[in-house]
Amino acid sequence: MLDAAPMTDTALDHPGEGRLAHAGPDHPPVAPAKVGILIANLGTPDDHSYWPMRRYLKEFLSDRRVIDINRALWWPLLNGIILTKRPFSSGEAYRSIWNEEADESPLLTITKAQTEKLRAALTAQYGAHVVVDYCMRYGNPSTKSVIERMQAQGCERILFFPLYPQYAAPTTATANDQAFRALMDMRWQPYIRTVPAYYEHPLYIEALAQSLERHMAEREADGRGMPDVVVTSYHGVPKRYLLSGDPYHCQCQKTTRLLRERLGWSKDFLQVTFQSRFGTEEWLQPYTVEHVARLAEDGKTDLVILAPGFSADCVETLEEINEEIKESFEEAGGETFTYLPCLNDDDAHIDMLVDVIRTESAGWL
Repeated sequence: MLDAAPMTDTALDHPGEGRLAHAGPDHPPVAPAKVGILIANLGTPDDHSYWPMRRYLKEFLSDRRVIDINRALWWPLLNGIILTKRPFSSGEAYRSIWNEEADESPLLTITKAQTEKLRAALTAQYGAHVVVDYCMRYGNPSTKSVIERMQAQGCERILFFPLYPQYAAPTTATANDQAFRALMDMRWQPYIRTVPAYYEHPLYIEALAQSLERHMAEREADGRGMPDVVVTSYHGVPKRYLLSGDPYHCQCQKTTRLLRERLGWSKDFLQVTFQSRFGTEEWLQPYTVEHVARLAEDGKTDLVILAPGFSADCVETLEEINEEIKESFEEAGGETFTYLPCLNDDDAHIDMLVDVIRTESAGWL
């Protein structure tokens, strides 16, 4: 029996700068092997004008994970009515929050900032062996384009990280779907791991708690005291998702429960609601826009609200919560409405993301 020779001469078996030292002159170029960290968010239109909004909405609302009703019923409605009218109203919402200086949506601005901080933190630990980038499920930069770019940079392994604390089919699952679709067109597929939901991660709960504690300290310093109620508002989904086995509702409830326990607050003081209802079927309740109005009518006139299900501020937080839901509260008699920003690129948030990445890339980095 012959001894097996060590496999050190191929690009596959000998990562590093000298990996192609024995390749022939006609061998295609291959970059040194690296590990890619790819964070993914929902997406953003390229502009708030009609046609960019229409393209973005068509991609988003054509996703079967997002709208799972009968195509024969949905397509005429989508292409005949919704994509004719909704780009105007959605464009107005985006226009009200648009980052005019950078000419981009706040979600894109914040995702870039998160990526830069993650890149700095991970490069400090692992050097040039790691590549950190971001993509969007809808809009640009697309998941496919970024995975292809990372593969060209030498990323033989990619940790794909959808930035959704709680798992849901229309968010985490469709982001993962898109990553795997990208692999279908690649001759040399990188190895991919996906990151699980982090709704109960201790550092995530701690980062949320610190955000609230900072605000409460500011109130105390101003002599305002505690608010009447604090509301955690999560993006809604149809109730049938819960009944079909989607864990999203339970994970949202657990996030807020753990936050209550960390802060020592009661269930009546720190409440759970769901926003962004669409269509006529029943969604997860209570609905935020109606619930805050009832709170005001019941004499809860000083309200603090935050959105733990969003990793970055976006149209659903900056426009829907801080404009539409605020208006509902004030019209019902509410006096003080305070929206706490998402964790965004807060250092505690970045530290938590780095911890998740370190755990989920075990054996790679």
